[in-house]
Amino acid sequence: MPRRPSRTVLDRLRTPRAIPGFLKTASVCALMAGLLTPVSQVAAAAEVTAANDYCGNQCSDILPPGQNGNATLAQILLNQAFGTQPDHAGDQLGPYANLAKGYPTLTNATINTFFNDASFGVPSDQVASTVKPAGRGDVTIVRDKKTGVPHITGTTRYGTEFGAGYAAAEDRLWLMDVFRHVGRGQLTPFAGGDPSNQGLEQEFWRHAPYTEADLQAQIDNAVATNGERGRQALADVNAYIDGINAYIDASDSGRYFPGEYVLTGHKDSVTNAGTIERFKPTDLVALASVIGALFGSGGGGEVNNAISLLEAQEKYGVAEGTKVWESFRERNDPEAVVTVHDKSFPYASKPDDPQGEALPDAGSVAEEQLVHDRTGSAAGSAAATASTTATKTAMSSARRGMSNALVVSGEHTASGHPVAVFGPQTGYFAPQLLMLQEIQGPGLSARGASFAGLSMYVELGRGQDYSWSATTSGQDIIDTYAVELCQDDYHYLYRGTCTAMEKVEQKNAWKPTTADGTAAGSYTMRVWRTEYGPVSHRATVDGKKVAYTTLRSSFLHEADSIIGFQMLNDPDYVKGPQDFQNAVQHINYTFNWFYADSEHTAYYNSGDNPVRATGVDAEFPVWARPAYEWRNWNPTTNTAQYTPASAHPNSIDQDYYISWNNKQAKDYTTAPWGDGSVHRGNLLEDRVKKLVDAGGVTRASLVKAMADAGLADLRAEDVLPDLLKVVNSTPVTDSTAAAAVSRLQTWLTAGAKRTETSAGSKRYADADAIRILDAWWPLLVKAEFEPGLGSDLYTAMTDNLPIDESPSAAHGPTGSHAGSSFQYGWWSYVDKDIRAVLGESVQGPLAQKYCGGGSLSACRDLLISTLKEAAGKTAAQVYPGDEQCSAGDQWCADSIVQRELGGIKHGKISWQNRPTYQQVVEFTSHR
Repeated sequence: MPRRPSRTVLDRLRTPRAIPGFLKTASVCALMAGLLTPVSQVAAAAEVTAANDYCGNQCSDILPPGQNGNATLAQILLNQAFGTQPDHAGDQLGPYANLAKGYPTLTNATINTFFNDASFGVPSDQVASTVKPAGRGDVTIVRDKKTGVPHITGTTRYGTEFGAGYAAAEDRLWLMDVFRHVGRGQLTPFAGGDPSNQGLEQEFWRHAPYTEADLQAQIDNAVATNGERGRQALADVNAYIDGINAYIDASDSGRYFPGEYVLTGHKDSVTNAGTIERFKPTDLVALASVIGALFGSGGGGEVNNAISLLEAQEKYGVAEGTKVWESFRERNDPEAVVTVHDKSFPYASKPDDPQGEALPDAGSVAEEQLVHDRTGSAAGSAAATASTTATKTAMSSARRGMSNALVVSGEHTASGHPVAVFGPQTGYFAPQLLMLQEIQGPGLSARGASFAGLSMYVELGRGQDYSWSATTSGQDIIDTYAVELCQDDYHYLYRGTCTAMEKVEQKNAWKPTTADGTAAGSYTMRVWRTEYGPVSHRATVDGKKVAYTTLRSSFLHEADSIIGFQMLNDPDYVKGPQDFQNAVQHINYTFNWFYADSEHTAYYNSGDNPVRATGVDAEFPVWARPAYEWRNWNPTTNTAQYTPASAHPNSIDQDYYISWNNKQAKDYTTAPWGDGSVHRGNLLEDRVKKLVDAGGVTRASLVKAMADAGLADLRAEDVLPDLLKVVNSTPVTDSTAAAAVSRLQTWLTAGAKRTETSAGSKRYADADAIRILDAWWPLLVKAEFEPGLGSDLYTAMTDNLPIDESPSAAHGPTGSHAGSSFQYGWWSYVDKDIRAVLGESVQGPLAQKYCGGGSLSACRDLLISTLKEAAGKTAAQVYPGDEQCSAGDQWCADSIVQRELGGIKHGKISWQNRPTYQQVVEFTSHR
């Protein structure tokens, strides 16, 4: 039945545009009669039993904006013209948003005011519809009245997976289609040439420039190397795809397919001419490559690291420059918050005697050109800007990991059972990248969230008597090699032989459509691949011409993780924390995994961590020579020796676990910069530790801790007190500065939250203080560090780690209005430097004192000067406005927007820094 579709494309993943002009009143009314299609399904009084549910009605979840991610053309036009929503397209957005003001009075009894009941099954009086897809007798899809979530029950394995595919297409067909084209680097021909679409396909295709043969080989390898589970995975995928294609056929013949296919020119609304391309197994590998790139591939950035190191050495000399660089890098900062307490897991540590480094000659580095032969709109300035942004994002190690977890053992809870509040922070989209489902069949029993198009298994959720979730970890599984060129720019020395690089191209062309009016254009994306991975940069090293390449351990292995997810959904496999850890060891992406049942909690850090050659420093490029390759590396299969499971941070039944993409454990180096004394993980650590110390933790109290941290301004909570110590070290006599200090202190005393005066007011309490800090932070960081570092080194360091990530800033893969904030910034540097200037003890200090050259009085003068400048900035200057907000609208600048990936739009909600999909669980018993 027609569920909901979308709008232009990933419109606008970064910069949403206004409503297309054609979607206006008269045309809408004229089209309604001919386009409306019956959408009701047959209600049934059947009840899905839940005898296998051990959660005791204490499992909850939420995933905004809503389950229904498909819409017919009629529904899209009605939404664009009048704001009407298809059923279940937006009914989880309100409860999700309301927690921001409702959490202070939360109790266990009121949790499901803000979350859904995530129990197995559907009570008979809550059944909205029952469908046997394609008339099959071995699977039933029941949808509940409240949220429309599909509860898939099969009597055969094939039927169960067929139902999962059918339900996925029913809820997310357009989105799935979009992302299989993103993964193949073919988004613009499919959805339009808008610059944001150009940037998106460039970013991801650079990361995974696969041919069709590469995609198929990954499937073949996953099956061949995993025995019976591999064969079962392939059977599940084929059944799942059969279900997707059955829905495509049914919706096409019934003319209730997503309306975006009409708006983008793939279908004709009058004659029904045109086709919706059927899915095939390799599409799922393309989809997986996108998800892995977004959330599960830590590493990279070695060239940027080298450039900033060389700048430091140029300024200070080799020895002191290296010391300064290392102090900013914070590989193993003793003040960093960690997930695993009091245990060391050395990985990617600084070698005592580095070997094989291939640092570029100063000024010789050039990024490898990806886009060639631009024509039409592809040659414009907007397209060029999109390409520049995509390149910067793809080359950086600062991938927005997002996601958080709070898990407390039963020893510290009121019930004696563990409590967990956790989920992934995957951005905000309409429809959402994730989708909910319950799946029950032979060897399958789970409810939770999966990425659309990959929902043959629940990827994050709950089983019969256990629950699991993940956060992005970011340890380094990507290395940069310097291949020495020979003959010309497209041949390189491989183990002594001059070898041709492999050219892989994707030619794209587009023309205007109703949904995307971007003028016609075209270009060719071209990647040169070597045995050591795709070329990312060109440079010289000691005068020799080289190409820098990026080798990722999960490259050519995007499909491998399916085995781990299959295990997590298998109730006969996961019966306790050790089984959980064994399951997630089969996931080769870089994630932190968390587990809770009625008796135990557990943690494991996944990823294929390559064993590097002795002396190789993972921070910098190394020569592409056998002595510096990963141990036992096979270039044909891109396999190597990996660190054993015991070497990955792991734990069972620790008092509590927190994660907000912070450092996993002592001595475990992650690729992104910023794991220092101040990290957003501290916001969780401080609150959860306080709860644990007091004892009697409940689901409600843990949700409140998460929600409270989700409204906190990290800079204000953890850095502002020391800044004010310096400012107030002598009386502040300047009236402007004194007024600003007073406002900041008042806000700090009130809790330093970015929260509305009242629900729905769209105005912050302490708005002036928030405006002042937002304006002050970039000014004070620049004034504090640039004089000492010098402009060249300061700029290079900001390329490694941006100075700020406030809610209103545009950052990460989703741009502004993305919710997730305070992951990357210079708050740890400011914290350590200011404490050093104050004469306080600092573990792992910066190599020098920077604020005021180390003078307290000079530092104070600098802070007051920049504070006065910040206080004088108007709201319109601090929040200049964008396509979503007018200049000066502070609340709107922070607000969360459900980025339109299709035709249905939603209203803004107040800022929260929390998971998109979130579970609250407390199991009461065990099998």
